[in-house]
Amino acid sequence: MNTPHTTTAPLRCIGRLLAALGVGLLAVGCRPEADGVQSSTMGRIRERDRLICAVDGAVPGFSTVAASGRYEGIDADFCRAVAAALLGDPEKVDFRPVTPAERFVALNSGEVDLLSISSTHTLSRDAPGGNALSFGPTFFYDGQGVMVPAASGVRRLADLAGKPICVESGTNTELNLADRMRELGLSYQPLRFQSGEQAYPAYEQGRCAAITSDSSLLAGKRTGFRNPAAHVLLTELLSKEPSAKVTVQGDAVWADAIRWITYALFQAEESGLTRANLQAKLAEARARPELAELRRLLGVEGDLGRQLGLPADFVVRVVKAVGSYGELFDRHVGPSSRLGLERGPNRLWTQGGLHISPPFR
Repeated sequence: MNTPHTTTAPLRCIGRLLAALGVGLLAVGCRPEADGVQSSTMGRIRERDRLICAVDGAVPGFSTVAASGRYEGIDADFCRAVAAALLGDPEKVDFRPVTPAERFVALNSGEVDLLSISSTHTLSRDAPGGNALSFGPTFFYDGQGVMVPAASGVRRLADLAGKPICVESGTNTELNLADRMRELGLSYQPLRFQSGEQAYPAYEQGRCAAITSDSSLLAGKRTGFRNPAAHVLLTELLSKEPSAKVTVQGDAVWADAIRWITYALFQAEESGLTRANLQAKLAEARARPELAELRRLLGVEGDLGRQLGLPADFVVRVVKAVGSYGELFDRHVGPSSRLGLERGPNRLWTQGGLHISPPFR
């Protein structure tokens, strides 16, 4: 287990007392509180000067490898946001493609520092008696869907009774399919595959009547088909799939850092920050002391970053590297992208969506 160290309450009190008496903490052999919290995971990342970030690597809009060899997508850019916040450089990332079956083993073994891959937040994955993982805020609200050939005549789940359905094994997707078909009293033939690289070609070759996964992933995979228009997603959803970034449960400091980097993306959009206007907003915050909320967010005043083990300007670093959440969504998966997804519940709470950041104070 990676156990973080934090300054204890008694030491804080002693520190204040000594400060009041004019005695420096270093003079009595204590670590000054200004050094901030510590995390074994963050310490390893800083020592190697690289973030090792797990991604799928084969889902358009989320994480794919471009012809240049550069990883692209909303999940890949989240890795860059973390590297920017922690290391000051969004390019200090080693991307590790993992399958859904491998992802939690890779994280718990220490092979990767962070999972930035579609991972639904569930009780059994979160609980100490289950996978014992630490989930950040929901990064992408989704639902499990089903894709079928447009010419098949299948328009609802009931039309798939007795037919083969492609599904990745060892995932919530497999369990949700079984639960939903049992609920409807329908028999079916699950064709299980270890990865999407196996499942989607099998579906496109006609080995199964349908394939099921998160709706956003189905839409992304469809863009790579020979004839994307020949395949449709059913309107019927099998489940709710709130996907989040994942860290080990034994390092609360690292988990908090990932949590608030996610919130920083939401709050940046709510505050009207973009990569284009960031420097102007930063100059405004420095020049106007009355803009207390903006000054705290950008690290102009206060020590919010240090409380997380991050630099004071971590939000500035994040926005400079990848933009706000709205920019991420629009760039990679929004209506003007190849996926063409509507934001729906992934809008901010101020726009009728579900994304909301607690106050930066």
